[in-house]
Amino acid sequence: MSSKEQYLSEISEIKNMMERSSRFISLSGLSGVFAGIYALIGAWLVFDRMYATDGFLYNRTYHNSYNSDVLFMIAVASGVLVLALTTGVFFTTRKAKRHGLKIWDNTTKRLLINLLIPLATGGIICLILLNKQYYTMVAPVTLVFYGLSLVNASHHTYRDIRFLGLTEIVLGLIALVYIGYGLLFWAIGFGVLHILYGALMYFKYER
Repeated sequence: MSSKEQYLSEISEIKNMMERSSRFISLSGLSGVFAGIYALIGAWLVFDRMYATDGFLYNRTYHNSYNSDVLFMIAVASGVLVLALTTGVFFTTRKAKRHGLKIWDNTTKRLLINLLIPLATGGIICLILLNKQYYTMVAPVTLVFYGLSLVNASHHTYRDIRFLGLTEIVLGLIALVYIGYGLLFWAIGFGVLHILYGALMYFKYER
């Protein structure tokens, strides 16, 4: 190995060490894929509960029974969240062990703090909206604040998450314009985008 190649190798190693110490890079793309799948299943369950059917998807008509279905929606959303978190912890822990990385350190703490501040704020706002029976506002608000939390957390992990967050914010704002289609936008944001993003991250960083 020439002195130039050795120098470049050392620079690359230093760069990798600095990145490991300042950014949480154990996040697995597979966790995003599975989170998206769970979200799509959850969206279908809510759709099937809230819409009548004569056997054809395009003929479904809305029941207009938000009050009776709100607990079901909360239960499904909670189930999706628990499954997504459990799967995320599993794949992230597995990736960290495979690469010899710490799963819990100061970088992880900073990531979670920056992620949870907008996320918790959005969750409180959603609870207020539910209490006021502004049910059609919940899905758009979850998208916007989830996007804000991703943008905020992107400073402590892969930069790619920033673009996912910005996309979620834009999708949430569009959903606020087209009130009544919140479930559709929610399925796209938490389902389709997660699957696409997770697959991209997996093939970019883990293959």
